[in-house]
Amino acid sequence: MRSLNLHLKVLITLLVTLGVLITAYQIFILGIPMTEDETDDLWNIDAKVEFQATPREPVKLQMFVPPLNQDYVSLNESFISNNYGVSVNRVDGNRRVTWSARRASGKQTLYYRLVLTKRYSGEQPPAKGPIFRDSIPVEGPEKIAAEALLAPIRQHSADVETFISETIKRVNNVSDDNVKLLLGGDASTANKAKVVDLLLSIAHVPMERVHTIRLQAEVAQSPELWLRSFNGQKWLYFNPETGEQGLPADRLVWWIGDGELVSLEGGRQAAVSFSLNNSEMNAIRLAKLTDENTDASFLEYSLYGLPLQTQQTFMIMVMIPIGVLVILILRNLGGLQTLGTFTPVLIALAFRETQLGFGIFLFTVITALGLSLRSYLEHLKLQMLPRLSVVLTFVVVLIAAISLFSHKLGLERGLSVALFPMVILTMTIERLSITWE
Repeated sequence: MRSLNLHLKVLITLLVTLGVLITAYQIFILGIPMTEDETDDLWNIDAKVEFQATPREPVKLQMFVPPLNQDYVSLNESFISNNYGVSVNRVDGNRRVTWSARRASGKQTLYYRLVLTKRYSGEQPPAKGPIFRDSIPVEGPEKIAAEALLAPIRQHSADVETFISETIKRVNNVSDDNVKLLLGGDASTANKAKVVDLLLSIAHVPMERVHTIRLQAEVAQSPELWLRSFNGQKWLYFNPETGEQGLPADRLVWWIGDGELVSLEGGRQAAVSFSLNNSEMNAIRLAKLTDENTDASFLEYSLYGLPLQTQQTFMIMVMIPIGVLVILILRNLGGLQTLGTFTPVLIALAFRETQLGFGIFLFTVITALGLSLRSYLEHLKLQMLPRLSVVLTFVVVLIAAISLFSHKLGLERGLSVALFPMVILTMTIERLSITWE
């Protein structure tokens, strides 16, 4: 007996632990929402490309698009054009779309549209990057100026992060004569990044240019330049104007490197404009949409992979074991008397569709009329099986009558009476009658 109790306790512990771990994994790792009312942001990004095509020449336009391997997951991606071929390729960690046409003339307009969300993006692979680089060749006054700037930077830094931050701050001090020489009169962000790259190369510190888009609705914007360096464990991002470390959460990396956003052959005056807007979507529905885009294999074998109609059936079915558990707790621990184990659960599921107040009213009416018929049949001394058959038939006719009159009176909620389990209602009437007697 003691061995049986120990076996039961171990089994209960294992099952409870397994259930808690699976639930925690879905909530904290996969980000599955806990309530139907929870919503998530969706971002709709449009990149509009305009240019003048050269008559009687083939057109080939290439543009960087987001690599889609970050903290965001794509729900939809569209390349909109008229009579253009479209292809997407990966180049040095970037994605680049190519629009091509044999002939085009006049003003041309192309669109790239992306719908994404930050949720359910799956686990990210370990970061990889270079930790050493060769120096950029520099001679003459530029070399002297660079060495003069690097001397105090080395003194005031302790690691890669502080070294890069200090370098950016020094380069942004445009009153320094050494900085003026290296900038050559061009104090733009791109040129400052070029000088920072030069200084870091002399110190053999790797650096990459990162071009981002701010996720902010209804604001005209252009790609914003950031710098990043790999410290052996993770990528460190820096603002080239302030030296601020850390990429803000509302930035989407569009492309990495020194290349231009757009390259054009067979045309001129290419320009790209970005427009963003955001909307909200029910988090449960969003989880269903993104399970195919996440790296988590767990969701591939979840109920979200079933057809929608089957999912709705299982939504009701999984409530039955939960309801039975509640009944068992109320009966075994609370001492509450119920009409069986499954009868209250099935009636409660009917209330889920009819709404509680209206459901209780319909249940009371059907049960009261059924008990009246049951009392009359008792005087006829019918056996149990014929009596149950008559009560069941009466319940079916009564449900049909209530549905018909509700429809005629415009009470659409009354049609939900058909969701009541007829056999369960019949047995409930029988048990209530026996209890009453």
